[in-house]
Amino acid sequence: MKAPTHPIGRRAAITRMAAAAAAATMPLMAHNAGAHTDKPHAPKAGPVRKEQKDWGIAGDDKNAKRSIAVGMADSMRFTPERIAVQQGETLKFVVRNTGKVMHEFVIGTKAENALHAALMVKFPNMEHDEPYMAHVPPGNTGEIVWTFNRAGDFEFACLIAGHYQGGMVGTITVGAGKA
Repeated sequence: MKAPTHPIGRRAAITRMAAAAAAATMPLMAHNAGAHTDKPHAPKAGPVRKEQKDWGIAGDDKNAKRSIAVGMADSMRFTPERIAVQQGETLKFVVRNTGKVMHEFVIGTKAENALHAALMVKFPNMEHDEPYMAHVPPGNTGEIVWTFNRAGDFEFACLIAGHYQGGMVGTITVGAGKA
């Protein structure tokens, strides 16, 4: 289907496509996927696995010089939506779910989070537990300690089916460290 060339017709076509896309994701946002029920994941066994990622590496609590409180709500938004960090900084994220459904806080690149979110839609019962993820049931709090040892722009997102597609994404900007 060719888009109309008239500006008003084109705007109307784009609005209709956006409305259709939003309507298609609404059932996903209401769906409470099996692996992401309101029950917390099993406690992590053993020490945190430290694996270098493009966005950093798991940090040690004793090295966290700063703690950032992050709110997650059923409006599919994080508070704050933007976080600034310096390269080499270790942060403790204290993530509070103020909603009535399960949410998660997952740090990654835009490409990595988009890929994972698409997999979550396709396989909603997929289980995962990494040091850069916090799965937080309603009314609860989770924590992540992360060292940002690489500069760049990264994301934090809720990858539960429909939440990412509904806009539950924030940005982390890691400024280059001092040489």
